Amino acid sequence: MSVKILAINPGSTSTKIAIYEDEEEKFVKNIKHSSEEIAKFENVASQFQFRKDIILNELKAAGFDVNEINAIVGRGGLVKPIESGVYEVNDALIADLNNPPLGEHASNLGGLIANDIVKGLKNGAKAYIADPVVVDELQDVARISGHPAFKRVSIFHALNQKAIARTYAKECGKKYEEMNLIVAHLGGGISVGAHNHGRVIDVNNALDGDGPFSPERSGSLPTGQLVKLCFSGKKTEAEIKKIIKGEGGLVGHLGTNDAYEVELKAKEDPKWKLIQDAMSYQIGKSIGEMAAVLKGKVDGILLTGGIAKNPFLVDYVKEMVSFIAPVKVYPGEDEMRALAMNGLMVIRGELTSKTYC
Repeated sequence: MSVKILAINPGSTSTKIAIYEDEEEKFVKNIKHSSEEIAKFENVASQFQFRKDIILNELKAAGFDVNEINAIVGRGGLVKPIESGVYEVNDALIADLNNPPLGEHASNLGGLIANDIVKGLKNGAKAYIADPVVVDELQDVARISGHPAFKRVSIFHALNQKAIARTYAKECGKKYEEMNLIVAHLGGGISVGAHNHGRVIDVNNALDGDGPFSPERSGSLPTGQLVKLCFSGKKTEAEIKKIIKGEGGLVGHLGTNDAYEVELKAKEDPKWKLIQDAMSYQIGKSIGEMAAVLKGKVDGILLTGGIAKNPFLVDYVKEMVSFIAPVKVYPGEDEMRALAMNGLMVIRGELTSKTYC
């Protein structure tokens, strides 16, 4: 009997939904929300009913009966750090999604909406979240910074990194848990993770911490200069945070977060090419760091995300790191498929769902 999965991925200005029947995508919709619509709500939590109603209306308009859905997988939010995996929505998870320990984000609504929908179904369907950005599998030595007042934390593109790693392992005829891989997610933020037999034992904080700069984020900065700017009186705390996330990277250097625009202009403008090369260089450098983490035992280097569509950047990175291991490119990202396939693996018994506590 076929299995139907509903995937829900709420973003700041959109809600993505998809229906999969086994491995086949049957329906996908990216529902855009205008700034005027979002401005009506006091906070993310207050958008719950608005987003849920839109999802149900879209499914009804497309001719799908929610009572035929076997599982709903929502994007996990900023809950407390957890191991990778699929988590069945329970009371503890609902509490943290409603009052997220690490702050508000639209993705917090994914598990809440999934749970509310399945409560109205009579077929035993369950609600899950899968591989939220707070997945934390760091080895202890990777948590230590250069001062006890600071601790390195794991915040990265866990959902896509894990999905791509499993895809590559399957192509190799192996299990993900049998391989050592380096996965670089190249999007609005950039994360480079060392996957050691199924666990990401080291990864840069892609949200607001370290690693390569990206279209909108500054990545690692010269510490002394940053401290000096913080106490110069020229910038507020909010403005400093904007430099790190939102106005850094390509935006800071070139005034755009459009990596494709940079790709085109870099063909003719030496300054744009230099900045693109610098981003490529930092990605390659981070991959080299993760190769050292894995002690040189690397089965593959995987490049994914929207920027992996840039052939110039990919070639630059390949030239830097191909001596380490074979490089495979998976351009773009497919978070909806990743969510659905996690749910499918649980239903088929290929994965065991975990308990959030």
